[in-house]
Parts: sequence; structure tokens; C-alpha cells
Amino acid sequence: MFDFKFQPETYFGQETNSVLLVRLQYPESTWGEQISIYAHLLDGKISFEVIDFYGNDYLLYPNSSWEPLSFEDMIYLIEGMQVNQDTLEGNIELVLDGIPEAESDFYPDLKKYFAEKRESLGLD
Repeated sequence: MFDFKFQPETYFGQETNSVLLVRLQYPESTWGEQISIYAHLLDGKISFEVIDFYGNDYLLYPNSSWEPLSFEDMIYLIEGMQVNQDTLEGNIELVLDGIPEAESDFYPDLKKYFAEKRESLGLD
């Protein structure tokens, strides 16, 4: 059973204001895409950023927060992530094809959550 209310105390150490939150792999994607979600601390507010190999622009909800996200909110952020249609080129929307495999030091249950979701859909 997952604790959907779990919330890390912080993402940042004393000398850190940017961290890798989650690494996602999309095996069903045409390109086997790897995407990284980062958190940046700016003036007390946490901003979230998605980076992929191609430099695509992603839309996130939420795109910022005053505190670390709960496990449930991180799942919503990942599942609701979209490539910005205004900057879309070619078939890049296929990058987010399928259910991701996830790894996170801050949300260790993400790996199991998405693994179970993939298995229930017959993807593993």
C-alpha cells in the first residue's frame, strides 16, 4: 500500500538549490526516451523543470510550489506532463508514449508505483 500523503521534508541541502527529483524512462516511446525532472529553489519557492535529450519544452502542473510535493502530487505532475504544443516539431509528442519507469531518491515508492501500473497494463 502506498502512502499518497508522503512528503519529503526538503529537496535541498545546505549548499544545494537544484536537484534531480525523478528520472523517467519511456520504453514504449519511439526513441526510448529518458526524461529528468529537476527542482530549483528560487526565493523560497520550488520551481519544477523537465529536461530531455532533445530540449523540448514541457508543461507541468504544478510548475512550482512553496513546499515539496506529496507523493500523490508528484504522480499527478508526472502523469499530467505534456510537451508544449506551441513549440511542437515533428512527432515529438510520441516521446511520452506509454507508462514510464521511474527512479527517485526523494520518492522511493515511485519505482514500485509505476512498475505495478505497467504490469497491470501488460507492459512488463
